[in-house]
Amino acid sequence: MSSSNFGQLALPGPSANAAAQLTRRQKAAIIVRFLINEGADVPLQDLPDELQRRLTQQMGTMRYVDRSTLADVVAEFASEVEAMGLTFPRGVAGALTALDGRISPQTASRLRKEAGVRQFGEPWEQVRTADTDDLLDILQSESTEVAAVLLSKLDVARAAELLGKLPGDTARRIAVAMSQTGAVTPDAVDRIGLSLAAQLHNVPETAFPDSAVDRVGAILNFSPAATRDDVLIGLDESDESFAAKVRKAIFTFVNIADRLNPIDVPKITRDVDQAALVQALAHARTAEDTRASADFILENMSKRMADALREEVEALGKVKPKDGEAAMTDVVNVIRTLEASGELQLIVPDDDEEDNA
Repeated sequence: MSSSNFGQLALPGPSANAAAQLTRRQKAAIIVRFLINEGADVPLQDLPDELQRRLTQQMGTMRYVDRSTLADVVAEFASEVEAMGLTFPRGVAGALTALDGRISPQTASRLRKEAGVRQFGEPWEQVRTADTDDLLDILQSESTEVAAVLLSKLDVARAAELLGKLPGDTARRIAVAMSQTGAVTPDAVDRIGLSLAAQLHNVPETAFPDSAVDRVGAILNFSPAATRDDVLIGLDESDESFAAKVRKAIFTFVNIADRLNPIDVPKITRDVDQAALVQALAHARTAEDTRASADFILENMSKRMADALREEVEALGKVKPKDGEAAMTDVVNVIRTLEASGELQLIVPDDDEEDNA
């Protein structure tokens, strides 16, 4: 019996290898049907549209398969899987995913543009997982009809969150437009998804991985206090908004009392060189702006250790400003290192608190 009759009758029994009489497309249909019957989650939507079409058409022509044929096909499939030594991701999209973090962002961005958005999986999945701020920008820049389709494709909780962050009149227009999305065709929804995914990927390449605020803040963290104050005054005069963000990004000895959690003080004193800590405390207690942080450190450690440090500070006496600033920088560097490793988390100042300061 030829494979062309497979759609109507069972294939030969156990005495023959029935799988040898089937095409690869027929075997694929049998495996997919078997996996679905067994309750497996088969992500067929990840296949190219043409393969999904062929598989569906093939399954539509088939009727039943006897146990012997099923056993042969499954055994052959299992054998092929076991024989695989290495698999490569399909297409540029899969390759980029596999190499994520191992090639430069510039190269990855260029390859994305060359491959096209479609290469990066289902566009609506990218939209669903996009950052909230990015989606808000799209909702306010696109037409009301597109915004209505976008919200309709999100889960209810995410859509409600976005709708609540939009201006009242904008939210009302989009809600009304959603009532008219019943006639939108699947092709139109697909094109809208591609367009929105393209917008999300259309991010300009930048030369620096960190923002200007973070870069300036990092430099000022290591600058002498006089230089830091002078730069901040200049920033206040030229760009007050940028200056406010830089002040929030800066963390110096002065900020310890306000931004360090009291329970993290023992971690700091454990890692800071004892001599540097004594110098830092001695110098900090001579200035009004740093005295609070010195007291904060001493008040949040064991009484025995605090008393010992106070004695050493008294014995040390006055510290040269240059040596004192270097010691305070050592303390700050330890805090930054512990923050980067996740051992502590600095308190982020609220905008309201900054405004009232």
